[in-house]
Amino acid sequence: MLGNHSSATEFYLLGFPGSRELHHILFAIFFFFYSVTLMGNMVIIVIVCVDRRLQSPMYFFLGHLSALEILVTTNIVPMMLWGLLLPGMQTISLAACVTQLFLYLSLGTTEFTLLGAMAVDRYMAVCNPLRYDIIMNSRTCIWVVIMSWVFGFLFQIWPVYATFQLTFCKSNVVNNFFCDRGQLLNLSCNNTLFIEFILFLMAVFILFGSLIPTIISYTYIISTIIKIPSVSGRRKAFSTCASHFTYVVIGYGTCLFLYVKPKQTQAAEYNRVASLMVLVVTPFLNPFIFTLRNEKFIEVFRDVMKRCSQLLKG
Repeated sequence: MLGNHSSATEFYLLGFPGSRELHHILFAIFFFFYSVTLMGNMVIIVIVCVDRRLQSPMYFFLGHLSALEILVTTNIVPMMLWGLLLPGMQTISLAACVTQLFLYLSLGTTEFTLLGAMAVDRYMAVCNPLRYDIIMNSRTCIWVVIMSWVFGFLFQIWPVYATFQLTFCKSNVVNNFFCDRGQLLNLSCNNTLFIEFILFLMAVFILFGSLIPTIISYTYIISTIIKIPSVSGRRKAFSTCASHFTYVVIGYGTCLFLYVKPKQTQAAEYNRVASLMVLVVTPFLNPFIFTLRNEKFIEVFRDVMKRCSQLLKG
């Protein structure tokens, strides 16, 4: 669609293949997932903020993780839903494409940094309970969260800048439902081998830089739990980590397949499915993973609901 132009000032998002009927079914499914994601994560944020029983580092980090999930999905999913209702391809300006990609990568980097910090927090709670309150005080938690957000956004400035310094002369049709970096690199007529290698190294640094502390923390956690003599004690200790561990397996597993690969310009169908896992499925599962087996959160949630019902009746 570029004709004789040397680069793109706008892009066309190809979206999902299939008939109009299939698009309407996908719209209903993804709208349901998005709605539950928003409501579930908002409930977590509100309850963590209003109830003093959840004023601890674990729930403080969980509140920020839920905020990140809302932002990650809201950055892309509403546009994806709108594209499913359109009869043709969806148009996105160059500025909107840059913004969308930058927010997507920055929020994702922040999330992985925070997940690493949450693993260290669980290590301190299980392996050093006597020093936990001294080390993981409110000041430490606030600084950890601030540094996670700042690092996430600063780290992705160069990759996004480098991506859009390329000349897009092959086409301006992105074979995905959002401004996917792999597909953008595929549209460039420049030699992208070097930038793909640098982006690969940066993805490795982010994922493994937060995964290694997580693995080390859980190695110590498991060895500590095994040494607990009573079954109830082991179950209680493991229950404080089970939700985070489950989320780590799902989140890291998906992103390792999506980003840690030398070739960024891989098959569009593979990218589309993996992106849906990151943007739709994982944020949807977050409220269930962190709350369904958390007895303390369920107890607080019930109390908050009772108070709300009493206020409405009175």
